[in-house]
Order: sequence, then structure tokens, then C-alpha cells
Amino acid sequence: GGLIAARLRERVEGLLAELGAARDALDVSRLTGEIALAVDRADVTEELTRLRSHLDQFSASHGGEGPRGRKLEFLLQELHREINTTGAKVQDSRMSALVVEVKSDLEKIREIILNIE
Repeated sequence: GGLIAARLRERVEGLLAELGAARDALDVSRLTGEIALAVDRADVTEELTRLRSHLDQFSASHGGEGPRGRKLEFLLQELHREINTTGAKVQDSRMSALVVEVKSDLEKIREIILNIE
């Protein structure tokens, strides 16, 4: 959220400078609330926490004995969901490229899991 907040602050300050005298007519508390809401919507902390948890579970699951395919496939679905949500929230071309790459890798892993069952 820090980088996004800084970028938003910079853009808002630029817009306010362009407004000049008209900026006094703005409802600053509403503007502040809208900015806070935008930053909150773009925060991916929860998604990254869940992603780390799913990755840890995935790592722990593939080393044990017995049938693990369904659990691994479920974890892959959850990883895919978190990656999609993160990609949708973060409006950044580098992140979009990473999301596509990770989704491709997850699909390759899913195919491997299906082949070993």
C-alpha cells in the first residue's frame, strides 16, 4: 500500500495544483476517504499471506506418503485464485507479466500432478 499511496498522493497533488483557486471548493474529507478506499482496494497483503500459506502447505504435502493428488490440486486452485486476485488489484505491467508467468507455471505443475496419479 505504501507505493500505491505515494503514487496516489503525487497524482492528487498534481491535480490540486492544476485546479488552483478552485481547489478550495473541494470536499477534502471526501477526497481523503476516496484515496484511502483506493489504497485499501489495491492492498495485496492478505493475498500474499494466503499465497505463502498455500505454498508452505504445497511443499509439505508433496513429500509425504499416500494419495496426495487431490490435496495438491486443491492447493493449486487456491494458489491460482490468489494470483488472479493479486493481478487484478495491482495495476502494474510488470506484475501483470509475472501473474501470467506464474499461472503458466501452475498449469504445468497441475499437469504433472494429474500424470502421477
